Amino acid sequence: MSIVVVGANHRTAPLELLERMSVRGDSLPKMLAHLRSGEHTSEAVVLATCNRTEVYLVAERFHGAFGEVRNFFSDLTYLPPDRFADNLYVHYDEQAVTHLFEVAAGLDSAVPGEHEILGQVRSAWEVARSEGTARRGLNLLFRHAVEVGKRARSETRIGEHTASVSQAAVRMAGDRLGSLVGHKVVVVGAGTMGRRLARFLDDAAVAELVLANRTLERAEELASELMVDTKVVALEDLAGELGDARALFSATEADHAVIGGPRAGSGEPVVPAEAFAGAVAGREAPLLVVDLAVPRDVAPALGALDSVDLLDMSTVAEVTESALAQRRLEVTRVRRIVDDEVLRYMSASSAREVAPLIAAIHGHGEEIRIAELQRFEKAMRALDRDQREMLEALTKGIVAKMLHEPTIRLKDAAGSSQGERLAASLAELFDL
Repeated sequence: MSIVVVGANHRTAPLELLERMSVRGDSLPKMLAHLRSGEHTSEAVVLATCNRTEVYLVAERFHGAFGEVRNFFSDLTYLPPDRFADNLYVHYDEQAVTHLFEVAAGLDSAVPGEHEILGQVRSAWEVARSEGTARRGLNLLFRHAVEVGKRARSETRIGEHTASVSQAAVRMAGDRLGSLVGHKVVVVGAGTMGRRLARFLDDAAVAELVLANRTLERAEELASELMVDTKVVALEDLAGELGDARALFSATEADHAVIGGPRAGSGEPVVPAEAFAGAVAGREAPLLVVDLAVPRDVAPALGALDSVDLLDMSTVAEVTESALAQRRLEVTRVRRIVDDEVLRYMSASSAREVAPLIAAIHGHGEEIRIAELQRFEKAMRALDRDQREMLEALTKGIVAKMLHEPTIRLKDAAGSSQGERLAASLAELFDL
């Protein structure tokens, strides 16, 4: 039985493939059930963010489980495996543990140390727990991963400076434009990313914020939490707000429509390309459009317009390199924490693996001790209470001393090839 992770992220796959691999929240329970039903998989967690889609498994057989996950990605992307196989990474056992701990600590993000990822790790785990696909194995792993993420941020400065993708995008836009102060800015989407964008723009002292969302009530709720002058509009009214806006940030959920063109599974586009082009025509300065959605909200072709300066998730890491210098100084310290926690997890995991065998050996010894005392029950009737207690302590002590050295050696060797050989030998010798 092994812990396995199979996935793709912003480093291994192009944005077009990550878009195909994106997972909608309402489809996640069905996907987890499908993975869990595999012949070679006993537990499953799916971690899907704008930068990654990863499947964590407890695999009864590695190659069989990998085949099941590969088929899962093929169904998800509508692509044959040979079209994406080279973009997948596969880790198992200690490497898989290390990878998850690095993800939770923010070492594997486009923006090192981002805060969102720790919540996303916790959320993925909670969904799997509620669906019954995360059990003892993955529960222990993900609980420890969340602890690692918290420790990394409390003991180092990895979480300081640019704190998240949304904050990085706002700072990037401010640098690109000179400043956002006093400008009108539009945010499309009032989900998790949209809410964070709105709060960072509120702090950036924009003159006016326009929130465009499919559900007006959700946008109005967000507007009530902001200090900035905020206007709420329906998605179909978005074009009318673009003429005098200085920047637009788009971060809709996966089931929303696309600005400039439909995507798989969506309805009609919010603003067709022609209407979008017309809305920004004649501007003195280009409209800065920052598309943080995966799949993308904004049709790439719109970036060719002279009146549009289009950036997407693939540009966020590139544009924010200089702002991340201080965080990168903390990476070595965080990596030491990850290495320390991986060692602690693997030691505890190894101890848990041999614990049932150790308990069985001691239980076997106790059964023999009790059986022998019962065999001499008639001869022991002449003993008084103190003598019986002394005999009880004596026989228990003999069993404990006999089993002490095998127990210590088995614990010390747990997790190694020698430990596996010792465990197999003891199980055979004691007929367990």
